[in-house]
Amino acid sequence: MAIEMLRTLRPVIERVGTKDPNLGDQLRRAATSIALNLGEGAYSQGRNARARWYTAMGSASEVRACLEVAEALGYIEKVDTNLLDTLDRIVATLHRLTRQ
Repeated sequence: MAIEMLRTLRPVIERVGTKDPNLGDQLRRAATSIALNLGEGAYSQGRNARARWYTAMGSASEVRACLEVAEALGYIEKVDTNLLDTLDRIVATLHRLTRQ
């Protein structure tokens, strides 16, 4: 799901990056952080796994914030609801994982 989200975000990251390179870079780094921390957490144990999942959750929240800022500044049109739904599903899954 995280990789699917990255594919969906790719043109948005490019569009934001043309208007605001710093925000585009922040969005790209936060989005990739989700997938990378999920991968690392999958092979970690105990608190280390939980820490990776919390980091991924924070990155998902950061992606959402970047999208809201980009929209507010007129860099992008309304954020795709399917993309926001995917972010919500990722956060919900991570929330369940941190409770184990």
